[in-house]
Amino acid sequence: MKINTNQIKQYRFSLTLIEALIFALSQVKSQAVHGSALITTDHGKFFSNGFDLAWTQSAGSSSGAVDRLHHLVASFKSVVSALLSLPMPTIAALPGHAAAGFLLALSHDYVLMRHDRGDIDLTFLDYFTALMRSKIGSTSTRRDILLVGMKVKGEEAVRMGIMDSAVHDSEEGVFEAAVRLGEQLVKRKWNGEVYVEIIVGLVRSSFS
Repeated sequence: MKINTNQIKQYRFSLTLIEALIFALSQVKSQAVHGSALITTDHGKFFSNGFDLAWTQSAGSSSGAVDRLHHLVASFKSVVSALLSLPMPTIAALPGHAAAGFLLALSHDYVLMRHDRGDIDLTFLDYFTALMRSKIGSTSTRRDILLVGMKVKGEEAVRMGIMDSAVHDSEEGVFEAAVRLGEQLVKRKWNGEVYVEIIVGLVRSSFS
C-alpha cells in the first residue's frame, strides 16, 4: 500500500494516517497465511513526529483543540488494538526518533532500533500506561519513563527492557535485522489462532 499525503510524509499521526493504518492492518489480518510475520518500519530520521498537533491547534479555540486531540488519541487506540490482535509475530524496526510512535512500536511483539538514534519522548495516554505495564516488567523503569519523561536511546532502552535489540548499523541495517528476526520467527510455523490467544493472555487483558 502506498499512502501519499503531506501529513504522512511528516511522520505525524493524523486522522488520515490512523485510518490508513487501521485499513492496512485489517488487510494484513485477512490475508494472513501460516508462517507469516509483520515488520513495521519507516525511512529517514524519524519513525514518528507524534500526533498531528497542527491540526488540533487549528480548531480555533483551546476547547476545540483539546477535543481534536482527544479524538486523535481515541482513534489511535484502534491501531494498537488491531496490532495486538494480528495472528502472527509482529516486529517494529525504528530508524530514528519515536515520539508517540513509541506507542505504535510497543504494540508489536518485538522492537528493534538504532543504537545511536531513536530518542523515545513519551506522553500520557490511559491505554498507553496499561500497555507499558504489560510490556515493561520493571516498576522503576516505568516510573522513570512516565514521571521523569526521559529520552532514551537504543542501547539504554535494551538495558531497561524496553527494546529487544539496538542495532549498530544504518537505517537499512535496522530493517535487515528485523527481516532476519522475522525469518527466525516464521520458521516456528505459528498457528495464527493460537498466537492470538497467547498475545491476549500476555497483553490484551491489561490493555482492554
